Amino acid sequence: MNYSFQKSLLLSLVLALAAHLSFAKETIIPETQTQVQSPDGNLVMNFYQKRDDANKKRMYYTVAFKGKPVVLESVLDIQIDNRIMESAMAVKADRRERWTENLDVKEITKSSEDQTWKPVYGEKSQIRDHYNEATVKLAKDDAPNYRMHMVLRAYNEGVAFQYFFPEHPQGIYYRIASEDNEFTMPEGTKGYVTTWAQGPYQLLPLQNWPDLSERPLTLTLPNGLYVSLAEAQMVDYVMTKFKLRPDKLNTVMTSLYESVDMISPFSTPWRVIMVAEKPGKLLENNHLILNLNEPNKIVNTSWIKPGKLIREITLTDENAKACIDFAAAHNLQYIMFDWKWYGPAFSFASDARKVVVPLDVKKWIAYGKEKNVGVILYVNQQALLKQADEIFPLYKQWGVAGVKFGFVQTGAHRWTTWMHDAIKKAAEHQLMVNVHDEYRPTGFERTYPNLMTMEGIRGNEEFPDATHNTILPFTRYIAGAGDYTICYYDKRLKTTHAHQLALNVISYSPLQSVFWYDKPSDYQGEPEIEFFEKMPTVWDETKVIQGEIGQYITMARRSGNDWFVGTLTNNDARTLTIPLDFLPKGKKYIAKIYSDDPTVNTRTKVRVEQQNVTSTKKLNVKFQPSGGQAIWLTPAQ
Repeated sequence: MNYSFQKSLLLSLVLALAAHLSFAKETIIPETQTQVQSPDGNLVMNFYQKRDDANKKRMYYTVAFKGKPVVLESVLDIQIDNRIMESAMAVKADRRERWTENLDVKEITKSSEDQTWKPVYGEKSQIRDHYNEATVKLAKDDAPNYRMHMVLRAYNEGVAFQYFFPEHPQGIYYRIASEDNEFTMPEGTKGYVTTWAQGPYQLLPLQNWPDLSERPLTLTLPNGLYVSLAEAQMVDYVMTKFKLRPDKLNTVMTSLYESVDMISPFSTPWRVIMVAEKPGKLLENNHLILNLNEPNKIVNTSWIKPGKLIREITLTDENAKACIDFAAAHNLQYIMFDWKWYGPAFSFASDARKVVVPLDVKKWIAYGKEKNVGVILYVNQQALLKQADEIFPLYKQWGVAGVKFGFVQTGAHRWTTWMHDAIKKAAEHQLMVNVHDEYRPTGFERTYPNLMTMEGIRGNEEFPDATHNTILPFTRYIAGAGDYTICYYDKRLKTTHAHQLALNVISYSPLQSVFWYDKPSDYQGEPEIEFFEKMPTVWDETKVIQGEIGQYITMARRSGNDWFVGTLTNNDARTLTIPLDFLPKGKKYIAKIYSDDPTVNTRTKVRVEQQNVTSTKKLNVKFQPSGGQAIWLTPAQ
């Protein structure tokens, strides 16, 4: 036997022994295993415990869709600051084990839910809440009063998990130092990463990110699946973003904004993994985020009225009248008086009970009511912090329809609870709310539907390009409503005007800001403004007809018997076929089509044409670079 063969044989034996020892060490603990499947059987989530190198038990999970791997073996872990625990448990100060590493599974229970509920408003008029659930009840082996439940849910749209801490008999406080939940993805996975809520997106592999990534985080898998990692029911907690695990390839981890102090009983927010075979299905299925929140708590919702708004920035009587008259003439339901009407917005010395500009707010509230146009007031966080208990009942007395929260702080536990408490307080005084800046939704608008919309989006305030707009539906809008602040006449726009019309369909916002940088005098009788007038902001049905992330998208939304269709292309020209097979078979519709056409003799270069169509019709459309098309379909008489 020669030396090289002996060396090769020895190496093989060593590797085999190492693999055997590793397998023995990492064997799943059988009694800890459980599986939860989606109602349609396509999604499977497995949970189990294994022992690590130090013989400590750790929690793991996997997710598969139709047999394809989605999340490979990944750790579930929540870190509790043991200094608080040690004081309560009177143990040695040098004890620093991971809090979850000595948890024993005491019981596993399973349940199912299948109900349909009607939102006050939304992207669809009915939502099915259908899931299977497994609850793994655990306790510390050396302190059985310290209990934790791992709650696992499987919907047809995705899976979700959260940590629940039952009430401790001694009312113990928990300081959550981190959640180290892993999402180990198949090799070759890429993500649409944005490092701040109003930032641009980059398609990146799961390595060398410039910073933490916002949520939702949409991923493309090499097996053809699309995944969105999201957060739901983040109300009394801290914001989560995503980071890469530096020592483990293709692994994303949750990253808390800061530690959070809680007292049992409490639950963490839901960590959500949505899965689909087409990217548009992720958007169609975004009601999953709402299903993971508590039901509506506002008994009388008659005052919650979605609509479109134009903002008034000059804060003068002359322009207030002009905006209200324009809104009334073009079926806009609200005007908004922008910041500084009560003084410097960032100063605590300003008094949001008083108007300090030459603007008679009460007069224009009354005038607006005569024209069926409501008034929304901008109020910065300083005034909200200082005066919310005074100004909310005062604004109700004035007849104000809603408040736009400006320059709010986000992320920290303090500001998260403050924000949601302020929304509840606004509801007590029948005030709708629009939250601007870095706040992104996690479904609280189901519980308090006076939360109409929020920013947390790179919209027309930053004038993004068309490619960005074809990424947003598959990323940011999975979380819920986004106030894109659509405008139409501004010369800084980087898209065509038909693209802006179509954005009204693509960008879901129950309180839709239109003509954001425009003023009434900009309007010169352009016929396509009819589309703004006719289009509602909430829907009975929503369908993504076609689309590829960062390339193009066609969406169709129904309100009553009318359908509205929007198509966007990215910065490139392209030809698309738009099927109308979402229409009821056998019914005839009149289609008003608003398209880019450089030969049209108007400054906006939008052609308006009409034709009769049925569900068998297909429209072949050539799109200009950064272009779009909007369609209004109404039943033929």
